[in-house]
Amino acid sequence: MRKFISVLTVAWLAAAGLARADGGPVVVELFTSQGCSSCPPADELIAELAERTDVIPLALHVDYWDYIGWKDVFADPANTVRQKAYARVAGKKTVYTPQMVVGGTDHVVGYRPMDLAAAIEANHKLESPVSIHMDRDGNDVKVTVTSDRVFDEDVILQIVSYIPEKSVEIKRGENAGKTLLYTNIVNQWQAVTRWNGAEPLVVDVETDGDEPVVAIVQERGPGRILAALQMR
Repeated sequence: MRKFISVLTVAWLAAAGLARADGGPVVVELFTSQGCSSCPPADELIAELAERTDVIPLALHVDYWDYIGWKDVFADPANTVRQKAYARVAGKKTVYTPQMVVGGTDHVVGYRPMDLAAAIEANHKLESPVSIHMDRDGNDVKVTVTSDRVFDEDVILQIVSYIPEKSVEIKRGENAGKTLLYTNIVNQWQAVTRWNGAEPLVVDVETDGDEPVVAIVQERGPGRILAALQMR
């Protein structure tokens, strides 16, 4: 039954979703763990969202469940730090999995697809002063960012790389005995530079072959994601 509901919901999302003005696709961050029995439904949602062009789903595997029997092979302490930063901005004292953060501001329990749908739709309606353009030449990607206004506080350009897809056999812990498919697994999230929007920002990024690259412009905090674009 869960799979049936999930497919129907994502189909509705695909029909309803429209690319927002200038800012590009909506970023959906999933904080997940292979040691969390509640996470597989959220991981499946990320896989389905990855088929769309108006959403950039990113899976950030955290490390704080590694002690309960299975060490997540994709876990990165930096992902835990990022999730705790979101919690601090939101006035929360604890973190959990699976959690999705939509557009940098909307927090959603990762296995609640209707809440996710509402958050994505709300972010699609937001306009942004920022636009991103990307060009690839071999291993080099040129990122150009422009804005139609100057910001009172600098925003942050971030570059993200991810593994498009990988299956993992879970041998211990809450998901023991399952082979789970993971999608858009973040393996690097780099804050490149601050920017005030006064002049176009041009950054050259060296990639590993044709690996996917995501450029994100976000308010400090971390706060609202003003623009994002990916090159697969």
